[in-house]
Amino acid sequence: MLITISVLSILAISTVVWLANRVLPFVVCPICAGVFLTWMGLLAAHFIMGYQIALIVPALLMGGSVVGIAYQLEKKLRGSSADMLLLWKVFFIPIGFAAAYAVLEQWWTTFLFAFAFLAALSMWFLSSHSTTGPHEETIGDIEKKMEDCC
Repeated sequence: MLITISVLSILAISTVVWLANRVLPFVVCPICAGVFLTWMGLLAAHFIMGYQIALIVPALLMGGSVVGIAYQLEKKLRGSSADMLLLWKVFFIPIGFAAAYAVLEQWWTTFLFAFAFLAALSMWFLSSHSTTGPHEETIGDIEKKMEDCC
């Protein structure tokens, strides 16, 4: 039953965010928002309001959020070598899972250390390993120039 409620919550929130994106000055990933707000709501229901729920459902959704965040950040690291992307994911995803587990266990110090490490790791990779810059052309730019040229 909880998984059904969770799926419906994800669908409802994703729809609202998708519609909101039409008027917002920035874009929010509807699925990311739906999953995140659903597991946050489940954790609030459990830890704050005292409802007894199977924590396997929010744990599953939290794992999806960790992988989703990694995917979104990976887009920003596209200029990095495949080895550097793999190295970043080897650290980011397992430590992200540990951070999610720390939230479920209410180990706030562990969560804060994991979160700080993930933030520092991501900032370091984003600043020093991305080769994408204002002077670098994309394949689409080069193809367009070749078509216009000849």
